[in-house]
Formats: sequence, C-alpha cells, structure tokens
Amino acid sequence: MTPFFDIDEKIRSAAAAAMKKAEKQFAAIEEVTEYNQQKVISAFIRHGVSESHFTGTTGYGYGDRGRDTLDKIWADVFGAEDALVRHNFTCGTHTLATALFGVLRPGDKMLAVTGTPYDTIHSVIGISGSGMGSLKDFGISYSEVPLANGRPDYEAIEKAVDGSVTMVYIQRSRGYELRPSLLIEDIKRIAEISKRKNPSVIVMVDNCYGEFVERLEPCDVGADIAAGSLIKNAGGGMARTGGYICGRKELVEKCAYRLTTPGLGKEVGCTLGMNRELYMGLFYAPHTVGEALKGAVFSSALFSNFGFDTTPAYDAPRGDIVQSLGLGNEERLVAFCQGVQSGSPIDSFVLPEPWDMPGYDSKVVMAAGAFTMGSSIELSADAPIREPYYAWMQGGLTFHSAKLCAMLAAQKMLEEGLLEI
Repeated sequence: MTPFFDIDEKIRSAAAAAMKKAEKQFAAIEEVTEYNQQKVISAFIRHGVSESHFTGTTGYGYGDRGRDTLDKIWADVFGAEDALVRHNFTCGTHTLATALFGVLRPGDKMLAVTGTPYDTIHSVIGISGSGMGSLKDFGISYSEVPLANGRPDYEAIEKAVDGSVTMVYIQRSRGYELRPSLLIEDIKRIAEISKRKNPSVIVMVDNCYGEFVERLEPCDVGADIAAGSLIKNAGGGMARTGGYICGRKELVEKCAYRLTTPGLGKEVGCTLGMNRELYMGLFYAPHTVGEALKGAVFSSALFSNFGFDTTPAYDAPRGDIVQSLGLGNEERLVAFCQGVQSGSPIDSFVLPEPWDMPGYDSKVVMAAGAFTMGSSIELSADAPIREPYYAWMQGGLTFHSAKLCAMLAAQKMLEEGLLEI
C-alpha cells in the first residue's frame, strides 16, 4: 500500500485478506470481460467504424452515418434486430418510459413478474401519483407477480400470464431490494414460460446495471425488448448522458416514434458531436463493468470480514454490478457514504447528508463524486434512510479506486466508533 491515505493497519490487513478470498471470482470476471471485449471489437470491425462516424450533425440530423451505424453495432452486440441509441434520453427512467409508452396502447395490460419495480418507475406506471400522464392515465392496466423469497415465482408467473397480458416486464437489477439480481438464465426461463402461455406477449427487460456482467444479454435469450442508461454500464464511463433501447425491429421503431414523432422515428435526431464518446463508451464498457464487478466483490469480502451482512456474498453469482451492505443503523450508513465520498476524484470535500431526493419515498444519503453527475458506473454509494439500513454500492471506473473508497468507508466508520475490528 502507498502512503497517500491514512488507513488503519487493521483495515489494511482485512483488505489483504479480502483480496486473497476474491482471487477465484476475479479470475472468472476477467474471462467474461475478455469475451465481451472481443464481442464489441468484432462488431466495430464488421461495421467498418472510422473517423467519419464521429462527425456530428445539426438540425434534423438526416443521414447521420455515425448514429445509424452505432444503432447497428449495438443491435449486434446485444443480440437484437435493431437498436435506438441516443444522447437525448435524459436518464434510465426516461428510456424505460419511452419504451413502455412506445409499445403499449390503451387497453393493454402490463404484468411485472419480478415484484414491484424500482421507485422512479412508479409514477410512469401509475402506481403512485395521478394526472401526470402515466400509463394508467392512458388506460393501460398493471398487475404484478410478487417474488418468492427474493426469486422469481415461476409457478405464479405461469398462472398469471394469459391472453390478456400484453407485456411481461422484468427488472433485472435489485433496485432498493435485497433480492438477488436476475441472471441471464432466469430471464430465459421467464421468457420461455411467458411465450408458452401467450406466444404474442412482449417480454421487456429493464437491463440497467446488468449489461456485460455475463456473456449473453436479454435479447439473446428471448426478450423482445431491453432498455438501459448510458451513464450506467453500457456507457463505459465515457457517455455523459443518454440511453438505449434494443430488440425486435418493429418494437424499436415504435419506440423511435415515441421519442421523436410518428412517421419520422429514427430518421431524425442530430448528434451534435456526441458520437465519439458513445462509440468510446461502448468500447470501454466490458472492461469498465469488469472493474466495477471486482470492486463489488472486494467490498463484499471486506465487509463480510467485519461481520456485516453482504448481498450478494463475495462468491455468489452476479447479474448486476450492485453490492448491498447491511450496516444496521443510520449512523453507519451515513458514515459509510461519507467515507466513500472522501476517496472520490470529484467533490471529495463534500460531506453527504440524508435528503428528500425526488422520486423516492424516504430520505436518501448518497456518495457520488463522479465526472458525470449521477453516473452509476462511476463509484457511488447510496442508501434510503429506512430499515433494514442497507447501503447500495455500485460502479468504479477502475478497481483500485473502488477498493480505496471501500477501505476509506471502513476507516470513517472506525473513526466514528461505528466499526469494531
């Protein structure tokens, strides 16, 4: 270790032990990273990417070669027929909402089969709020299949999917839940059950936090449409904004009509010089996701050494980059996030405090010292101030920076008398 940070020797020793425990998991992550990196590079080569694809357009954006080629590359990499990759998706929730409103029509029925979706999508569906233009306001009905002990209830899903269901909605990541994230094999099984019960049903996957964690993506195993944010995994830490939708060609086209206007769809939308970083983001994404996964595994191993509950366990299968740490009370949550913030390259001097964050039903404390505001592929740690007092940690552009922040979080807790070693 270097002399740049004052970290207690007991924490350094625990970190060394965590590194030793994680060796097997790190090797497995490297194998997946290499596979996905080659998959991305081969797609770039097949589509003949050159400097000319990075030239920006203005106005209507007709004939933007870079934009159109990136859509094709994205579709290839994500096992889809077509894709819509745009910098003007404002966030993951906006991207998901565009897909939902693009595909569903009044009288349709949406069935969430992984329990209640993430907090920020509630107002899109109409679970909370009214009169804001939700799916419910447009006459689209909603129901859900609860999880069974944190896992998809396949028997209940089979009973729930019938001819009245238009869309089966899958959330791959855990959100602010302690359930395991879904593996590709889980998504495949849900898609198979759904298609068997209703061959015309649309299987949609919220793929946020899950891209490049495994060798395959949702559309490779039967999903009709998948969507996510470019300031999470898929943007590789290079994209400053944006999102993507990929899947069956006719569904992607409907989503494009929703994003722009019916009749124009993907034909318009200037790129304003954003193409280069979107291409670079996709190129970097497999490696960056691998670094984030190693950071999550290390953090799990380290804090389990301190006696805290960690989910997933350091050696458990992973379907996303999110690591949950059961810290037991508000004081530890806040100290943990403050420690992470202290090791961030941006705003290290800021002291995170709980606040009423828009879209959430309880106060949230968040550490997020990122080059891109709100970027979840850059290391962040956040927690709703509510029982059972878990922190959710994700991201890390480099493993060593994520490792440092985890150690500084432990150091802050130790200094506040909240950690016994």
